[in-house]
Amino acid sequence: MTSRPPSRFPYAPGSDGTPRIAYGADYNPEQWPRDVWDEDIRLMREAGVNTVSVGIFSWARVQPAEDAWDFAWLDELMDLLHAGGIGADLATATASPPPWLTTAHPEILPVTASGATVWPGARQHWRPTSPVFRAHALRLVRKMAERYADHPALVAWHVSNELGCHNIYDYSDDAARAFRDWLRARHGTLDALNHAWGTAFWSQRYSDWEQILPPRLAASHPNPTQQLDFKRFSSDALKEYLRAERDVLREVTPDVPVTTNFMVMGNTKGMNYPDWADEIDFVSNDHYVHPGPQDRDELSFSANLTSGIAGHRPWFLMEHSTSAVNWQPVNLAKRPGDLARDSLLHVAHGADAVCFFQWRQSAAGAEKYHSAMVPHAGPDSEVFRAVTGLGRTLQALAPVAGAGREPARVAVLFDWDSWWASEQDSHPTSRLDYRQEALDWYSALLALGIRADVVTTRAGLDAYDLLIAPVLHVIPEVLAKDLTRYVEGGGHLVTTYFSGVVDENDHIWLGGYPGALRDLLGIRIEEFGPLAADETVALDNATTGTVWTDRITVTGPAVEVLARYRTGAYAARPAVTRRAAGRGSATYVSTRLGADGLTVLLPELLAAAGVDSELPAAARGRVELAVRRGPDSRYLFLVNRTDETVPLPGIGGELLIGPAATEGGFALPPRDVAVLRQSAR
Repeated sequence: MTSRPPSRFPYAPGSDGTPRIAYGADYNPEQWPRDVWDEDIRLMREAGVNTVSVGIFSWARVQPAEDAWDFAWLDELMDLLHAGGIGADLATATASPPPWLTTAHPEILPVTASGATVWPGARQHWRPTSPVFRAHALRLVRKMAERYADHPALVAWHVSNELGCHNIYDYSDDAARAFRDWLRARHGTLDALNHAWGTAFWSQRYSDWEQILPPRLAASHPNPTQQLDFKRFSSDALKEYLRAERDVLREVTPDVPVTTNFMVMGNTKGMNYPDWADEIDFVSNDHYVHPGPQDRDELSFSANLTSGIAGHRPWFLMEHSTSAVNWQPVNLAKRPGDLARDSLLHVAHGADAVCFFQWRQSAAGAEKYHSAMVPHAGPDSEVFRAVTGLGRTLQALAPVAGAGREPARVAVLFDWDSWWASEQDSHPTSRLDYRQEALDWYSALLALGIRADVVTTRAGLDAYDLLIAPVLHVIPEVLAKDLTRYVEGGGHLVTTYFSGVVDENDHIWLGGYPGALRDLLGIRIEEFGPLAADETVALDNATTGTVWTDRITVTGPAVEVLARYRTGAYAARPAVTRRAAGRGSATYVSTRLGADGLTVLLPELLAAAGVDSELPAAARGRVELAVRRGPDSRYLFLVNRTDETVPLPGIGGELLIGPAATEGGFALPPRDVAVLRQSAR
C-alpha cells in the first residue's frame, strides 16, 4: 500500500479544540447586491453553516484587466465571514479565465480532436498545458495567497474547481509538445515507444519524436496504446497543473491545507484520482445523484470509493445538491427526507464535511434552476427547513469527526487503467460498461446486507477475505503475481469477463484468455462471445446473462463449475468457475448477471470466504450499514434504503441520531438514518 502523508483536514478534532463536521456550500456573493450579504450571514448562522467555499468563479471580478486588481469586495466578504464564525475554503479563482485574457491570448483555448477551438462562453476554457495560461493563473494564485495568508477566516485553499470537468482532453499544439515530453519520460527511447504502441501495425513506426501527435481525428481508429497513453498523459497534465498551484500556496501559506474537488461519480473517468490523492492535504469530492433504479446505490458506491481514494481517512464533500440539478434531461426534485439521507450517507462513508452547490440559488446564468440551500422561494421553504434540520443533525454527530472508516471483510476493486482501456474502440463489443459492472456487484452486496469497501489497486488487498475485481482488463505482471499471492495466502478472488486480457501497454497476454489470470483461474478461453443488444442467455442457476459470454475450457486442477450456460452458443459449457489454490480460491464469472443475478451467485462465494451479514435478518437488503471507528468508539450508520419502516432488533449502543429505541431494538422510518456509538475496546 502506498504510504501517504498525514491528512491535514481543516476541522480534524483538536484543530480548534473541539471536533465538528463542516457544513456549508459554495458561496457566490458577487452575484448579489451588497445588502443581501448580511442576510446571508444571518441565515447561515441559523442553518448551522460553519464553512463556505468562496471565490471559485471570481477571476474576472478580482482581476478586471491584466494590470488591474479589485480585492475590496473579497476583503469585506472575508471579514464578514470571520465575524459570523464561518470559515472560508478560499478558491484560487482560476477555474475560468476572464474575457480579457482569452481575447488577448486565444492560444490558451482548448482544441478538440477534430481541430475545432473551444471558445469562451461557458467555463474551463483553458489548456492544461498552456504556458501562457499557467503564467497568468499562477500570478493570480500568488496574489490571492499573499493577500489572505494571515486572514483569520481562511481555513483551506481550494485549487481551481472540478479540474478536468470540461477540459480534460486537449489536442492543441501545446498538448502535443507536452505529450512528447511525457512519452520520453515514460518510454525513454523511440524503440521502446514503438514497441509499446505496436507501431509495426498499419505502418505507424516513428523515427523522430516530432512525428508523434495526440490521437486527433483520424481516418480510422487511432492506435489503441496511443489512446491509452494519451488518457494517462491528460490526467497527469492536470495533476501537474494542480501541483503548480499547490506549490505556490504552500510557499506562501505553508500552514494552510490545500485541496481540490474531485468528481467521483457517474462516468467521470478522465482523471485518475487515486494518483492525484497524494498531491493534496485532504481529499474532497463533488457528487450528484443520477435518478434511476440504482441511484442511492451509486451514491454509496461513489462515497465508498472516495473513502478508498482517501486511504479511509476523513474527506470533504465539497458539492452535492439540496434538490434538483439543472443539467440532466429531466431534473427531478428530491423527496422529503432525501436531502438528509443523501448527506448522511456520505458522512457514513467518511465525509467530515457536508457542503452543497450552492448557498443561494442564482437568479441568472446557466445554473439558475440548480437547487441551493436558500432556494428562489427564500428561507420560508421546505428546502431551507430541511437545510436547518440537517445542520442540527450534523452538530449532534460532532463526535464522529475524525473517525476513519472501519475496514470491511469484502472489497470491490476499481482500477482506472482497466476502466480506460476496456471501453476503447475496436473491441469485441461497445456495450461493455466498466463502472456499471462494478456497481452491480456493489448493489448485490447491499441487497444481501454485506458491508464492503471500494478500493483501488493502491490499497492493501491482503486485508480482505473476499476481493471482487470486475473487468480487471489491464493486469501488469506485478499485479498478476500479487493476486496469485493473495489467493494462495488464503484470499478469495472473484473476477469477470474481459479480465486479465492485456498488460500495461494494452498488449494481449498470449496463449489464450484470460491471459495473466489463466493459470490462477485454471481455465482457457479461445474466443469471446459478446451478445447483441437484444440477446440473453440462461444459466442453470436461474440467472440470466447479457452483454458477454465466454467459451470456457477447464484446464487446471481443483476447478469446479458453479454454473453452466443453459442456452446460447455455449450451452452446457461452464459459465462460472472456481478453482481452489493454496488456502484460497479464484472465481471467474463469464457473463454480465446484473445486480439481481449476482444476489443469486454471491451467497456461495461469500460462504466460501466465511463472510456473513452483520445486520439482523429482517434488515438485510433494506438497510445499509457503514461503520466509522475512532480511538475509543465505533459509529454504526444505519441507512434505510426503502420507503418502508424497517425493524432493527438486537443492535445496541448510544443513539446519536435516529428514532428512540424501544425494548428489543428500534424501527427505522422510511429513508431515515440512525447513528449508534459503541465502545471500540
